[in-house]
Amino acid sequence: MGNFENLSQQEAIAKIKELAEDIKICMFCTELSVRPIPTRPMSLQEVDDNGNLWFISSAKSNKNFEIKHDDEVQLMFAKNADAHFLSLFGKAVIYKDKAHIDEVWTPIAKTWFEEGKNDPDVTIIKVEPKEAYYWDTKEGKMITMLRWAAGAIVGNSIDDGSREGRLNV
Repeated sequence: MGNFENLSQQEAIAKIKELAEDIKICMFCTELSVRPIPTRPMSLQEVDDNGNLWFISSAKSNKNFEIKHDDEVQLMFAKNADAHFLSLFGKAVIYKDKAHIDEVWTPIAKTWFEEGKNDPDVTIIKVEPKEAYYWDTKEGKMITMLRWAAGAIVGNSIDDGSREGRLNV
């Protein structure tokens, strides 16, 4: 049995930063009312001090086109190896701010842009969290699994060290 631990303000921002920056890759969903929901893997560049998540994207991508028509997005982060999961709903805004592109640019991003960070198609997407939910463990996946095994052996419900809750930024 896990524990519910809703977090607010700075604690929520810290949890988003901890999980998202550790996991790094998310499934970035746009046009949330369309079935199937357009989804693609995206690499997180950073989570800022306000809890905003930043991504590098091409101005010509379907994702950018979709955000221009509907700015609501869902991000899903999962790291099964550590039992860390984060689902985040938010508002996306596209920027072409050269200073911020310089700040978040990584050499691997050049793979998608012929002219590197000076490519005219480079944009950055800021996702401002509106609602989020997390699942993780206090002591890591191995300890949690040992607790599950112990509970199964003794036949009792135990605190497995897992926790989940809403993140209110």
